[in-house]
Amino acid sequence: MAEVATPQAEQQLQLDAEGLDRGVGFLGLLWASEGSIIGSGWLFGALVAATYAGPSALIGWVVASFIVILLALVHAELGGLFPVSGGTSRFPHYAFGSFAGATFGWASYLQAATVAPIEVLAAIQYLSTAHWARHFFHSHVVNGLPANTLSGSGIIAAVILMVIFVVFNLVGIRFLARANNAITWWKVAIPVATIIVLLASNFHGSNFSSGGGFFVHGAAVKAILIAIPSGGIVFALLGFEQAVQLGGEAKDPKRDLPRAVILSILIGAGIYILLQVAFIGALSPSFLHAHGPWTNLGSSNSSPAVVALNAGPFYTVSKLAGLGLLAFLLRIDAVVSPAGTGLIYTTSSARLSFALAKNGYVPSAFEVTNERTKVPVFGVIFATIIGLLFLLPFPSWSALVGVVTAASVLMYAAAPLALAALRKQKPDLERVYSLPAAGFLAPLSFVCASWIIYWAGWETYTTLMVAMLIGYALIAASYAFNLNPKAPKMDWGAAVWIIPYLLGMLVISYFGDFGAGGIVGGIGFFRHVLDQGGNDDLGLVGGLLAVAVWSLIIYFVAIARRLPPHMVDEYVAEVYPPPVAE
Repeated sequence: MAEVATPQAEQQLQLDAEGLDRGVGFLGLLWASEGSIIGSGWLFGALVAATYAGPSALIGWVVASFIVILLALVHAELGGLFPVSGGTSRFPHYAFGSFAGATFGWASYLQAATVAPIEVLAAIQYLSTAHWARHFFHSHVVNGLPANTLSGSGIIAAVILMVIFVVFNLVGIRFLARANNAITWWKVAIPVATIIVLLASNFHGSNFSSGGGFFVHGAAVKAILIAIPSGGIVFALLGFEQAVQLGGEAKDPKRDLPRAVILSILIGAGIYILLQVAFIGALSPSFLHAHGPWTNLGSSNSSPAVVALNAGPFYTVSKLAGLGLLAFLLRIDAVVSPAGTGLIYTTSSARLSFALAKNGYVPSAFEVTNERTKVPVFGVIFATIIGLLFLLPFPSWSALVGVVTAASVLMYAAAPLALAALRKQKPDLERVYSLPAAGFLAPLSFVCASWIIYWAGWETYTTLMVAMLIGYALIAASYAFNLNPKAPKMDWGAAVWIIPYLLGMLVISYFGDFGAGGIVGGIGFFRHVLDQGGNDDLGLVGGLLAVAVWSLIIYFVAIARRLPPHMVDEYVAEVYPPPVAE
């Protein structure tokens, strides 16, 4: 076998080829991911998951953690192999060409750009429990059900917070990493302290069998599966890929990226599982008896006590338990945790648009960086504008979370395909971390990602498809008006499986068992459009089998249609010189 070698001048990655500042070390990468994982998910996820599945939501956290860890291990190999900025949008581009890169790059951007407004919304919702901020968030009736939206003063507060994100990003990545390090220490310390205090001082083991029992009667498995995407579980675990997105700015990416990705998800999963245990055990038994069962504690309950619980779950639990100091700290954390996550995702979305422009899909303005700070200024500002726009049509935290979750998992789904293809295309490239048993774990992780998208339901999946169509329209406009001279020719042959995959999932979702109702979330005019979707024609097991079989067919077709090795070399030439045999 030929040995891989390169001349001295080409032996390393061209670390500064992209014009970004490589000043982020292992701790910065780890905390970039951890700071994204620990956000509003910990403030709301335990309650929302419990309203779907009761105490059995714990099983949902374990299942989701297993799936996300699988995807994290896939990203660890790819991130170490190609440590480039905006990595999640580039891996499918390298393996399957331009159309795959455009598709999954837009999914990545959509996810990152919409997380910041979600986190802002979460902070304002928690702050509305304070007397001085009670007008930031107000309740009213939509389609016969209560809904919470930002008020005028709440929108002003949201704009101010988003502007602060812009300021932090524009001063440069080194300062951002230092600021996020400090924020993340706080963000990890508070939930850990909450777990310890609640378990030690206010734990009621009877809650795990009260309030309707451990499982939801008559829908035990389905309730757990719904809770994974719709109960905020997957959303809470999102963020491990942020170290990959900053790969182009890491000091020692080959050593630090895989370690940061794997460790961040292990820490996050452990914290969230313990938080769910602590929340269930700490809720006052009298409160649960008076307002239960668990499935009755959601946002559709107009009881003032339950509304207060939904506004600030851990704050309300601590207050009912007489833990005043903890309640005070939680209210502060309600700003720090979401703000820290929103800060990082504003950074990430700018890096993703940088990568999309670098690949030629969107206007070249997105890849222009400031000479002094090396920050893509236009990308940061554009991402902030997109985030602000999402505050208006999507004022509901739970509704927007479902779309972001589906977009995120679609983004993750491309990674196992890229890993398997690149193993065949470039087997001799050095891999500082290799996914063990990749022949089994790569297709398994793709099937699991498809299941999460399916569990999100018909209403959410159709919303995602509309958002994807908008992305395709934007990319088409960039091509039509020649806004990026580097726009590549679309590689339709290697990506022939993408549209069938999306359409096949659409059909299965329509006949499946999740998210019954109209398209696009059943909002307004769409409430009765194709509202027969998600009405269980396939049954629970039938739907799961259909998704698994379709995903495996797509997986093996995609690998068979991968780009030839010489085209992979062309696409990665700027950041990774192709191997030269001695």
